[in-house]
Amino acid sequence: MEKTKRTGRFYLALVIFSLVGQVAWVVENMYFNVFVYKMFHASASDISLMVAASAVSATITTLIIGALSDKVGKRKLFICGGYIVWGITIWSFSLIRLDVIEALFPGVASAAAVGVSLVIIMDCVMTFFGSSANDACFNAWLTDMTDETNRGAAEGINSMMPLLAILVVFGGFMGFDLDKSESWTAIFNIIGIVVIAIGVLGIFLIQEPKVRTEDNQNYFANIFYGFRPGVIASNKPLYATLLAVAAFNISIQVFMPYLILYYSVTLQMENYVLIMAPAIILAAVFTAFYGRVYDRVGFQKAVIVPIVLLMLGYGFLYFCRSTALVFVGSLLMMCGNLGGGAMFGAMVRDHTPANKAGMFQGLRICAQVLIPGVIGPAIGAAVLKNAATIANDDGTTSFIPNENVFLAAFVAGIAIWLVLLWLFKLLKKEESVCCKN
Repeated sequence: MEKTKRTGRFYLALVIFSLVGQVAWVVENMYFNVFVYKMFHASASDISLMVAASAVSATITTLIIGALSDKVGKRKLFICGGYIVWGITIWSFSLIRLDVIEALFPGVASAAAVGVSLVIIMDCVMTFFGSSANDACFNAWLTDMTDETNRGAAEGINSMMPLLAILVVFGGFMGFDLDKSESWTAIFNIIGIVVIAIGVLGIFLIQEPKVRTEDNQNYFANIFYGFRPGVIASNKPLYATLLAVAAFNISIQVFMPYLILYYSVTLQMENYVLIMAPAIILAAVFTAFYGRVYDRVGFQKAVIVPIVLLMLGYGFLYFCRSTALVFVGSLLMMCGNLGGGAMFGAMVRDHTPANKAGMFQGLRICAQVLIPGVIGPAIGAAVLKNAATIANDDGTTSFIPNENVFLAAFVAGIAIWLVLLWLFKLLKKEESVCCKN
């Protein structure tokens, strides 16, 4: 089949919106944990609750807005408008400070506890707009704008953005003292303004894809379209892939909320940004090129290497403490994380029914965010329940993440292989039916 060519404008929109969206998600997924840990002395349970609440918000939002964008046949409006309001909500976190809380609630027993609660609530609000713009509509737009001849390459670019975003955020945060409240105020101001600006830029950059709509379709029925037994039965490979995505991301979410804290607090790596930057760059390059492997050899052969790399990375991070070996483990883990995400993402898009991309984004978020966001951090918090603690200057204590989160992630990762075996059988059966026809 001849490869469908996409314009430079498409790839520019893909890179900008994917990267900036992932920068915002990195700040939420990795640095909100640091924010509440350093500013309000949050516990592992607090962090687990925040991640789970955000995951639920993301899933509900994507189900509702994804189906709505299918109903109206528009993606651009939701993407651009969503990014603008998303940026405003990110900026609002600059107001969540102890001095502001103490001024607004002078009689409160613990301003820190109020701060943790406010961050969790506002995280859910921010997630609503971020998921509307990025999870639901940008991802539906990407599915609409690609096909089976170029989806692996596009997904390779899209899937490398989370780690590139980490690199951007790590580099950008190097100039800030994260123990100071004013640093966080500046960070939220900068990220908020950038996201708003990208939303405005999208008005001129994003091309509206052709989405065929049906006048008689029931919007509320469409929200739950992907959960219908008949739809599941007729799309078994898609749902098996989503189950594999859930297993994959559960394994990652066991350790990811605590990763930066592990580097900085447990390993005392003050220069962890400089150590991680080369690993991130190499992993991103690997993913960009490896996405093309999917287009050439297919999912079944392409997915194995990233999962092996992921598991090897866990092993290095569990057993090793030296800077060099932690770098190797992080590189392997990141290559597996991004490469696996690209393979699963392309597979999901390939098996998403035509003109129903928005309806299925909610299911994708269930597998990619909701289930992993609830189960993964809870496993991590349970593993760290009796972790060692350190005393803070104000008399409170904070937990110290340990290497056991990587062992737990490895054990959880075994489920990925079990689901893949089932998925490979379904794909083999699907191929045999196609050959007969």
